[in-house]
Amino acid sequence: MDVLTRPRLGRGLEALLGDSSQVARSATTLMVPIERIARNPYQPRKQFDEEQLQALSESIRTHGVLQPLLVREQGEGYQLIAGERRLRAAQAAGLREVPVHIVRLDDQQLFEAALVENLHRSDLNPLEKAHSFKDYLERFGLTQEQLAARLCLDRTTICNLLGLLHLPAEVQEAIRLGQISLGHAKVLKGIPDPQRQISLCKEVIMKNLSVHALELLVRQQRNEGMISTSPAEVRSTSSAAEKTPHVQAIEDELRQRLAVKVEIRVKAKDKGQIVLAFNSNDDFERLIEVLRR
Repeated sequence: MDVLTRPRLGRGLEALLGDSSQVARSATTLMVPIERIARNPYQPRKQFDEEQLQALSESIRTHGVLQPLLVREQGEGYQLIAGERRLRAAQAAGLREVPVHIVRLDDQQLFEAALVENLHRSDLNPLEKAHSFKDYLERFGLTQEQLAARLCLDRTTICNLLGLLHLPAEVQEAIRLGQISLGHAKVLKGIPDPQRQISLCKEVIMKNLSVHALELLVRQQRNEGMISTSPAEVRSTSSAAEKTPHVQAIEDELRQRLAVKVEIRVKAKDKGQIVLAFNSNDDFERLIEVLRR
Protein backbone atom coordinates (compact mmCIF):
# COMPACT_ATOMS: atom_id res chain seq x y z
CA MET A 1 0.00 0.00 0.00
CA ASP A 2 1.34 3.43 -0.97
CA VAL A 3 2.48 5.21 2.18
CA LEU A 4 1.07 8.45 0.81
CA THR A 5 -2.45 7.08 0.58
CA ARG A 6 -2.59 5.22 3.88
CA PRO A 7 -3.26 8.27 6.14
CA ARG A 8 -6.15 9.31 3.89
CA LEU A 9 -8.35 6.34 4.73
CA GLY A 10 -11.68 7.52 6.10
CA ARG A 11 -10.60 11.12 6.59
CA GLY A 12 -13.08 12.78 4.23
CA LEU A 13 -12.18 16.30 3.14
CA GLU A 14 -8.99 16.18 5.18
CA ALA A 15 -7.64 13.87 2.48
CA LEU A 16 -7.74 16.83 0.10
CA LEU A 17 -7.29 19.81 2.41
CA GLY A 18 -5.10 18.48 5.22
CA ASP A 19 -5.94 18.39 8.93
CA SER A 20 -9.02 20.48 9.78
CA SER A 21 -7.10 22.48 12.39
CA GLN A 22 -4.44 23.31 9.81
CA VAL A 23 -7.13 24.42 7.37
CA ALA A 24 -8.59 26.71 10.02
CA ARG A 25 -5.14 28.25 10.64
CA SER A 26 -3.97 28.53 7.03
CA ALA A 27 -7.20 29.38 5.18
CA THR A 28 -8.44 32.95 4.94
CA THR A 29 -11.67 33.43 6.90
CA LEU A 30 -14.10 36.26 6.28
CA MET A 31 -17.77 37.16 5.92
CA VAL A 32 -18.98 37.07 2.32
CA PRO A 33 -22.32 38.23 0.83
CA ILE A 34 -24.35 35.18 -0.20
CA GLU A 35 -24.95 36.52 -3.71
CA ARG A 36 -21.20 36.45 -4.38
CA ILE A 37 -21.01 32.68 -3.81
CA ALA A 38 -21.62 30.53 -6.91
CA ARG A 39 -22.82 26.94 -6.57
CA ASN A 40 -20.44 24.01 -7.01
CA PRO A 41 -21.12 22.66 -10.54
CA TYR A 42 -19.86 19.23 -9.46
CA GLN A 43 -22.28 18.88 -6.54
CA PRO A 44 -23.46 15.22 -6.58
CA ARG A 45 -26.60 15.99 -4.59
CA LYS A 46 -29.46 17.01 -6.85
CA GLN A 47 -32.26 16.81 -4.26
CA PHE A 48 -32.33 18.30 -0.77
CA ASP A 49 -34.73 17.26 1.98
CA GLU A 50 -36.95 20.29 2.60
CA GLU A 51 -37.77 19.37 6.20
CA GLN A 52 -34.07 19.02 7.07
CA LEU A 53 -33.29 22.31 5.35
CA GLN A 54 -36.08 23.99 7.30
CA ALA A 55 -34.75 22.65 10.60
CA LEU A 56 -31.22 23.79 9.74
CA SER A 57 -32.56 27.18 8.69
CA GLU A 58 -34.27 27.62 12.09
CA SER A 59 -31.02 26.70 13.84
CA ILE A 60 -29.06 29.19 11.74
CA ARG A 61 -31.65 31.89 12.37
CA THR A 62 -31.08 31.38 16.12
CA HIS A 63 -27.38 30.59 16.34
CA GLY A 64 -25.92 31.69 13.01
CA VAL A 65 -23.68 29.62 10.74
CA LEU A 66 -21.36 27.93 13.22
CA GLN A 67 -19.10 26.18 10.69
CA PRO A 68 -17.69 28.32 7.85
CA LEU A 69 -18.32 27.24 4.28
CA LEU A 70 -15.38 26.21 2.12
CA VAL A 71 -14.98 28.29 -1.05
CA ARG A 72 -12.39 29.13 -3.67
CA GLU A 73 -11.90 32.43 -5.44
CA GLN A 74 -13.59 32.72 -8.83
CA GLY A 75 -13.37 35.96 -10.76
CA GLU A 76 -14.82 38.76 -8.64
CA GLY A 77 -16.59 36.31 -6.35
CA TYR A 78 -16.29 32.81 -4.93
CA GLN A 79 -17.30 29.25 -5.81
CA LEU A 80 -18.64 26.87 -3.19
CA ILE A 81 -16.54 23.80 -2.38
CA ALA A 82 -18.42 22.36 0.59
CA GLY A 83 -21.46 23.39 2.60
CA GLU A 84 -24.34 23.75 0.15
CA ARG A 85 -26.94 22.74 2.76
CA ARG A 86 -25.66 25.48 5.08
CA LEU A 87 -25.71 27.98 2.21
CA ARG A 88 -29.28 27.13 1.22
CA ALA A 89 -30.43 27.19 4.84
CA ALA A 90 -28.74 30.54 5.44
CA GLN A 91 -30.55 31.97 2.42
CA ALA A 92 -33.86 30.64 3.74
CA ALA A 93 -33.09 32.17 7.15
CA GLY A 94 -32.68 35.58 5.51
CA LEU A 95 -28.95 35.97 6.12
CA ARG A 96 -27.16 38.34 3.76
CA GLU A 97 -23.66 37.05 4.39
CA VAL A 98 -22.01 33.88 5.70
CA PRO A 99 -18.57 32.98 7.11
CA VAL A 100 -16.23 31.23 4.68
CA HIS A 101 -12.78 29.70 4.54
CA ILE A 102 -11.01 30.44 1.26
CA VAL A 103 -8.78 27.63 0.00
CA ARG A 104 -7.06 26.85 -3.27
CA LEU A 105 -8.29 23.88 -5.28
CA ASP A 106 -8.17 23.09 -8.99
CA ASP A 107 -11.21 21.73 -10.86
CA GLN A 108 -10.31 18.11 -10.21
CA GLN A 109 -9.84 18.70 -6.49
CA LEU A 110 -13.10 20.65 -6.42
CA PHE A 111 -14.94 17.70 -7.96
CA GLU A 112 -13.28 15.31 -5.48
CA ALA A 113 -14.18 17.54 -2.53
CA ALA A 114 -17.84 17.52 -3.59
CA LEU A 115 -17.77 13.72 -3.86
CA VAL A 116 -16.03 13.23 -0.52
CA GLU A 117 -18.37 15.59 1.34
CA ASN A 118 -21.46 13.69 0.20
CA LEU A 119 -20.20 10.17 -0.35
CA HIS A 120 -20.95 8.60 3.03
CA ARG A 121 -24.24 10.35 3.71
CA SER A 122 -27.11 7.89 3.71
CA ASP A 123 -29.54 10.40 2.18
CA LEU A 124 -27.44 10.86 -0.96
CA ASN A 125 -29.15 8.93 -3.73
CA PRO A 126 -27.06 6.00 -5.07
CA LEU A 127 -27.80 7.14 -8.63
CA GLU A 128 -26.49 10.61 -7.80
CA LYS A 129 -23.26 8.98 -6.67
CA ALA A 130 -23.16 6.84 -9.81
CA HIS A 131 -23.67 9.81 -12.16
CA SER A 132 -21.01 11.80 -10.29
CA PHE A 133 -18.50 8.95 -10.61
CA LYS A 134 -19.28 8.63 -14.32
CA ASP A 135 -18.92 12.39 -14.90
CA TYR A 136 -15.65 12.47 -12.97
CA LEU A 137 -14.11 9.53 -14.86
CA GLU A 138 -15.12 10.96 -18.23
CA ARG A 139 -14.03 14.52 -17.42
CA PHE A 140 -10.60 13.70 -16.02
CA GLY A 141 -9.82 10.45 -17.87
CA LEU A 142 -9.08 8.37 -14.78
CA THR A 143 -9.69 4.67 -14.28
CA GLN A 144 -11.96 3.24 -11.63
CA GLU A 145 -8.88 2.06 -9.74
CA GLN A 146 -7.41 5.57 -9.71
CA LEU A 147 -10.67 7.13 -8.54
CA ALA A 148 -11.00 4.50 -5.81
CA ALA A 149 -7.48 5.33 -4.59
CA ARG A 150 -8.14 9.09 -4.58
CA LEU A 151 -11.39 8.70 -2.64
CA CYS A 152 -10.11 5.90 -0.41
CA LEU A 153 -12.81 3.49 -1.56
CA ASP A 154 -12.85 -0.11 -2.69
CA ARG A 155 -12.93 -0.29 -6.50
CA THR A 156 -15.88 -2.70 -6.33
CA THR A 157 -17.93 0.02 -4.61
CA ILE A 158 -17.41 2.33 -7.56
CA CYS A 159 -17.95 -0.49 -10.07
CA ASN A 160 -21.22 -1.56 -8.41
CA LEU A 161 -22.58 1.98 -8.37
CA LEU A 162 -21.63 2.61 -12.00
CA GLY A 163 -23.39 -0.64 -12.88
CA LEU A 164 -26.70 0.93 -11.78
CA LEU A 165 -26.55 3.18 -14.84
CA HIS A 166 -26.91 0.14 -17.10
CA LEU A 167 -30.25 -0.83 -15.57
CA PRO A 168 -33.52 0.14 -17.32
CA ALA A 169 -34.89 3.59 -16.54
CA GLU A 170 -37.84 2.14 -14.59
CA VAL A 171 -35.48 0.22 -12.30
CA GLN A 172 -33.24 3.27 -11.83
CA GLU A 173 -36.27 5.30 -10.81
CA ALA A 174 -37.22 2.66 -8.23
CA ILE A 175 -33.71 2.92 -6.78
CA ARG A 176 -33.87 6.71 -6.73
CA LEU A 177 -37.18 6.64 -4.87
CA GLY A 178 -35.89 4.07 -2.38
CA GLN A 179 -38.45 1.48 -3.48
CA ILE A 180 -35.70 -1.12 -3.96
CA SER A 181 -32.31 -1.34 -2.28
CA LEU A 182 -28.82 -1.65 -3.71
CA GLY A 183 -29.00 -5.32 -2.75
CA HIS A 184 -32.05 -5.77 -4.96
CA ALA A 185 -30.33 -3.85 -7.75
CA LYS A 186 -27.28 -6.10 -7.55
CA VAL A 187 -29.47 -9.17 -8.06
CA LEU A 188 -31.29 -7.55 -10.97
CA LYS A 189 -28.00 -6.60 -12.64
CA GLY A 190 -27.22 -10.29 -13.00
CA ILE A 191 -30.25 -10.78 -15.26
CA PRO A 192 -29.48 -10.20 -18.97
CA ASP A 193 -33.07 -9.41 -20.05
CA PRO A 194 -34.11 -5.76 -19.35
CA GLN A 195 -37.82 -6.60 -19.50
CA ARG A 196 -37.35 -9.35 -16.92
CA GLN A 197 -35.43 -6.88 -14.74
CA ILE A 198 -38.36 -4.47 -14.89
CA SER A 199 -40.89 -7.22 -14.19
CA LEU A 200 -38.99 -8.48 -11.16
CA CYS A 201 -38.44 -4.94 -9.90
CA LYS A 202 -42.21 -4.34 -9.96
CA GLU A 203 -42.76 -7.64 -8.14
CA VAL A 204 -40.28 -6.64 -5.42
CA ILE A 205 -42.14 -3.37 -4.88
CA MET A 206 -45.63 -4.89 -5.02
CA LYS A 207 -44.85 -7.79 -2.68
CA ASN A 208 -42.24 -5.99 -0.56
CA LEU A 209 -39.75 -8.80 -1.22
CA SER A 210 -36.47 -8.95 0.67
CA VAL A 211 -33.18 -9.35 -1.21
CA HIS A 212 -33.07 -13.01 -0.18
CA ALA A 213 -36.64 -13.57 -1.42
CA LEU A 214 -35.68 -11.97 -4.75
CA GLU A 215 -32.65 -14.24 -5.05
CA LEU A 216 -34.86 -17.29 -4.49
CA LEU A 217 -37.37 -16.04 -7.06
CA VAL A 218 -34.63 -15.46 -9.64
CA ARG A 219 -33.21 -18.92 -8.99
CA GLN A 220 -36.66 -20.45 -9.42
CA GLN A 221 -37.32 -18.61 -12.68
CA ARG A 222 -33.90 -19.54 -13.98
CA ASN A 223 -34.56 -23.22 -13.26
CA GLU A 224 -37.88 -22.91 -15.06
CA GLY A 225 -36.17 -21.37 -18.10
CA MET A 226 -37.83 -17.97 -17.66
CA ILE A 227 -34.41 -16.32 -17.19
CA SER A 228 -31.52 -17.11 -19.51
CA THR A 229 -28.00 -17.58 -18.19
CA SER A 230 -25.76 -14.60 -18.81
CA PRO A 231 -22.40 -15.02 -20.62
CA ALA A 232 -20.59 -14.08 -17.42
CA GLU A 233 -22.30 -16.89 -15.52
CA VAL A 234 -21.44 -19.32 -18.31
CA ARG A 235 -17.78 -18.32 -18.06
CA SER A 236 -17.87 -18.60 -14.27
CA THR A 237 -19.43 -22.06 -14.42
CA SER A 238 -16.94 -23.16 -17.06
CA SER A 239 -14.01 -21.92 -14.99
CA ALA A 240 -15.28 -23.70 -11.90
CA ALA A 241 -15.66 -26.96 -13.86
CA GLU A 242 -12.05 -26.75 -15.05
CA LYS A 243 -10.68 -26.50 -11.51
CA THR A 244 -9.05 -29.90 -10.99
CA PRO A 245 -8.49 -31.61 -7.62
CA HIS A 246 -4.82 -30.68 -7.97
CA VAL A 247 -5.71 -26.96 -8.21
CA GLN A 248 -8.12 -27.24 -5.29
CA ALA A 249 -5.38 -28.87 -3.23
CA ILE A 250 -3.04 -25.96 -4.00
CA GLU A 251 -5.78 -23.53 -2.95
CA ASP A 252 -6.13 -25.33 0.38
CA GLU A 253 -2.36 -25.34 0.91
CA LEU A 254 -2.04 -21.60 0.22
CA ARG A 255 -5.07 -20.84 2.36
CA GLN A 256 -3.52 -22.63 5.34
CA ARG A 257 -0.08 -21.13 4.79
CA LEU A 258 -1.24 -17.52 4.29
CA ALA A 259 -4.26 -17.63 6.65
CA VAL A 260 -6.44 -15.72 4.15
CA LYS A 261 -9.01 -16.67 1.54
CA VAL A 262 -7.30 -17.88 -1.65
CA GLU A 263 -8.95 -18.49 -5.01
CA ILE A 264 -7.30 -19.85 -8.15
CA ARG A 265 -9.30 -18.86 -11.21
CA VAL A 266 -8.56 -20.99 -14.26
CA LYS A 267 -9.30 -18.91 -17.38
CA ALA A 268 -7.88 -21.13 -20.13
CA LYS A 269 -5.11 -23.65 -20.66
CA ASP A 270 -2.02 -22.46 -18.76
CA LYS A 271 -3.74 -19.16 -17.86
CA GLY A 272 -5.53 -17.88 -14.81
CA GLN A 273 -5.36 -15.77 -11.66
CA ILE A 274 -4.50 -16.29 -8.03
CA VAL A 275 -6.70 -14.03 -5.88
CA LEU A 276 -5.72 -13.30 -2.28
CA ALA A 277 -8.36 -11.68 -0.08
CA PHE A 278 -7.53 -9.46 2.91
CA ASN A 279 -9.86 -7.89 5.47
CA SER A 280 -7.61 -5.31 7.11
CA ASN A 281 -4.48 -3.25 6.63
CA ASP A 282 -2.63 -5.67 8.90
CA ASP A 283 -3.59 -8.58 6.63
CA PHE A 284 -2.44 -6.60 3.61
CA GLU A 285 0.94 -5.69 5.12
CA ARG A 286 1.51 -9.30 6.22
CA LEU A 287 0.72 -10.64 2.75
CA ILE A 288 3.09 -8.14 1.16
CA GLU A 289 5.88 -9.21 3.51
CA VAL A 290 5.30 -12.87 2.67
CA LEU A 291 5.29 -12.20 -1.09
CA ARG A 292 8.49 -10.16 -0.88
CA ARG A 293 10.48 -12.98 0.73
